[in-house]
Order: sequence, then C-alpha cells, then structure tokens
Amino acid sequence: MNRPPGSGRGDLDEVAEGDAAAEAVAEAARRTTSRRELARHEWFASVSPEVGELDEGALDELLERDPDAALALLADLNSATDERLRRLAHALSARIVVEVARRGPTHRPGVGRQHRVPLDRPGADLDLDASLDAIVAARLSRTRPAVEELVGRAWERPDTALCLLVDRSGSMHGDRLATAAVTAAAVSLRAPQDCSVVAFAGDALVLASQGRPRPPGDVVVDLCRLRGAGVTDLGLALRVAVEQLSRSRAARRVAVLLSDCRVTSGGDPDDDAQALDELVVLAPGDDTADAEALAARLGVRWAPLHGPADAPAAVAGLLER
Repeated sequence: MNRPPGSGRGDLDEVAEGDAAAEAVAEAARRTTSRRELARHEWFASVSPEVGELDEGALDELLERDPDAALALLADLNSATDERLRRLAHALSARIVVEVARRGPTHRPGVGRQHRVPLDRPGADLDLDASLDAIVAARLSRTRPAVEELVGRAWERPDTALCLLVDRSGSMHGDRLATAAVTAAAVSLRAPQDCSVVAFAGDALVLASQGRPRPPGDVVVDLCRLRGAGVTDLGLALRVAVEQLSRSRAARRVAVLLSDCRVTSGGDPDDDAQALDELVVLAPGDDTADAEALAARLGVRWAPLHGPADAPAAVAGLLER
C-alpha cells in the first residue's frame, strides 16, 4: 500500500479532535436510554433491580456465565436515563472493559525500548554500568577513556503505531458497542504511547490522538457514550487514519478498521486505503460480506468478530506478521 490517494478528496473538514471531539461526545450522550428500553437485556433486572442501583455481584456473575452478554449490557448502561446508574456504568466500564482487553495477548509493540549503542551515536546516553570498567581503567592511568570503549543507551523507536477506526454509523448498541469498546481498549494497551482511536460515520471524532496518550478507560467510556447515527463515509475514516499515523515515527504503522465496510457516503474508499502503510479489517461476525470483499480487493488481512470477548485475540491475530 502506501500510495498517494488518487481521489482528490483531501480535506478533513468533517473531523473533530480535542475539545471539539469532547463536545461532540457530550452532545451525543444527551440521547439516553430508558429502563424500559434497557429491559430488553435478559439480565437487566438482576444487575439493576432498582432505579440508581447497579449490583456488581450480579454483573460479575454474568461476566463468568456469559461475558458477551455482560459486556453488551454494561455498554448500554452507559446511556441510561437514570443518571446515577449511568455514572456507575461509566466507572465500571473503564475498569471491566480494560480488564477483559488485558486477558488477550500481552505483547505491546508500541512501547519504545532502550538498547545498547555506540556512545557517539546521536541521542545516546552513557550507560554507566556497562562503561564502568573503561572509566575506572582510564582514571587509574590518568587518561580519558576512549569513546569506542564506552557504551551508550538509546531509545529505539516504537515497533508499531496503531490507529483504530470504529464505524458508528447505523445501529450501534449492545453487542456491537461493547465490541467497539473492548477493541479500543485492546488497541490502546498494545500501543499505549502511539495509538489513536477514531469513531466515524458521515463525520469523524478523534477520541484519542496519535502520540497523545489517554487512559484506555477514558476512551472506552467515550465510545460507550456514543450511539449509532448517520451514513458510512469509509473514505473519510481512512484519510483520518493517514493523517493520524503520519504523526508517528514508528517503523510499522497500521490502521485497524472495525466496520461492516458497507459504504453509503463519500464514494469509493479504495484509493484512500492505498495511501496507508498497512490496513487490517475487523468485521461483525454476522455481517462480513462487504468487509471480505474490501479486503480481497485491497489484498489486506481481515477477521470476523463474533462477540466483544473475542476482540483482544482477533486484534492480536491480525497484527501478527
């Protein structure tokens, strides 16, 4: 990939980042869900037996029994009309969703590592322990240690930068909302210093910007406060990924697209995809045809997601070389 986009649709006027994105999330969160609507979840009455209550014991029991059902319910509770229930759901989502994401593979390719280099390499710092023998010998002989006898340490650039694109068009609640939240947590944990998370429909909200770390739990709560709306401009999402990943110095830069890939606005996204270094696709397990077709055209890897709890392993699998 990594070809210049040929569509000519280069402007990103429909992108909200920073304070603008926070305002858009707050606006979306004004649409709340009544207890009657939440009662479509089989376990809702057990988890929230009364107004303002959230029984953590019942939720833990459901997590053991049916993790996907528990995560779907918890995701929807984030939009409860009941304000106290909603706040309790925010706090639990920030913790539980991240815990679920941590159960997946723990490799974190976005974290820089120090390694030994010649001291005369630009940016290298003296490794005192490794250079101690040379320093002591030089002092005993009342000479300066030769540069080639000293050892430096330098940070190598992160292995991988990630940009997650979450399709929030159409109907996004319950299972699909929980899947998006767990995927966002998994991506944030894999590249904590070099990732971005973008929710898109006909516009794009940058919930986490590249190179500006946010706690994964905060990103999870923001996603859970959103609801599905509008058309699907996949090309716009891919252009935002190009812009976000261009800020990274990582050796490998990957856009992770979570979508059914059914384009309803903005034209053919294939040229925009070609501008990315690397793209992988996650699709809802019950709606994969368009995602599979897109992946085949572009020659990229894709995988179905059959529930929120599958997300960490699916992300890890797609990112394996």
